[in-house]
Amino acid sequence: MMNNTMYASSNYSYSQNSDYYNRSEERIRNNRIRRKRIVRRQFAVLVFIITLLIILGVFLGTTLMTGAQSNEYTPEFKYYTTITVHEGDTITKLAKEYYSDNHYDNMNNYIYEICTLNRIGDKDKVIAGESIIMPYYSTEFK
Repeated sequence: MMNNTMYASSNYSYSQNSDYYNRSEERIRNNRIRRKRIVRRQFAVLVFIITLLIILGVFLGTTLMTGAQSNEYTPEFKYYTTITVHEGDTITKLAKEYYSDNHYDNMNNYIYEICTLNRIGDKDKVIAGESIIMPYYSTEFK
């Protein structure tokens, strides 16, 4: 029985798997194995770099697209103010003073929000002296 050692004579080496190799053939075989390892490593690095570039490109693309706002954009903030109802005031009349068509589809939606905030069941029945919360929008940050 042979152990895992390799026997070498002048030009040939003998290994346990009974293959005879010339020293130059063995060197060529070892070089092929080494080149395959190098090629695999280079391929892995190339795939990694390409993946990294794709991720970087997507990140930069989305960042630039979301940051591409107009210089004319002015943010508006929603605030609430309390007003006192006077004799002859209606919700509709008061709403016209604070209504902004940029933020509501129509006046009825704005009046509905006012009624909901103030728990008013009938928009035509407001009492003089009563305080009402009115939402409004402003470009000034308070």
